[in-house]
Amino acid sequence: MPISRIATMIVLCGLVLPAACTERPRSQSPSRSAAPPATTPAAALTHNFARWEKEISAYEQADRIRPPAKGGILFIGSSTIRMWKTLAADFPEHAVVNRGFGGSQIVDSTHFAERIIFPYQPRMIFLRAGGNDIHAGKSASQVFKEYKAFVAKVHARLPQTQIAYIALCPAPARWIERDANKALNDLVKAYTRQHDYLKYVETYDMSLTPDGQARPELFVADRLHFNTDGYRLLAERVRPFLPPARSGN
Repeated sequence: MPISRIATMIVLCGLVLPAACTERPRSQSPSRSAAPPATTPAAALTHNFARWEKEISAYEQADRIRPPAKGGILFIGSSTIRMWKTLAADFPEHAVVNRGFGGSQIVDSTHFAERIIFPYQPRMIFLRAGGNDIHAGKSASQVFKEYKAFVAKVHARLPQTQIAYIALCPAPARWIERDANKALNDLVKAYTRQHDYLKYVETYDMSLTPDGQARPELFVADRLHFNTDGYRLLAERVRPFLPPARSGN
């Protein structure tokens, strides 16, 4: 065989063999079904509703022993609601029901609506949640979307019920999150104007001095939860939004 022809074959093999060596065998190709859907929200995969089962079950047990009167005022949400021990005394003319569970996010109240909202058939609901959502890393727009999901679920089942959102206000312990809190408040406030069954209770400025600084004197030692003075101010903000008292409440 001529030397020139042998040289040509060597060159061609040098071009072909690397491609053949780098080609992935069919058996090693990744399975498409093994990849998680790109549209699956991370929160949906990680949120643990079961962590509240003990508290929700305790509420249900209490309801079996002493069922709350239907048509009352329901307060629901995170620890600001759960720790509001003077709630009944603050609004003595109303039958109030406290169903707060500390650490919860808005999606938790939505998830447990069948168990701790709908059975009471409340004439009005005050929701105070969203701060833990922001603290967990959710954006204001994402939390707002979950707020609208809460509203949609409740309104579909209880179309005559008023829903009031108690705005977030800066806490010294989470001072860095104040702008995100304000952004969520603004989204909810604008949405409220579009629906006559929604109310918005402004509290953002409640925990601030006139020059925009924090008021630590309104909080307990953890600098996150209200003390007696904080709850007194909160009650003052909520009171004007309460419906007229019914006789017998």
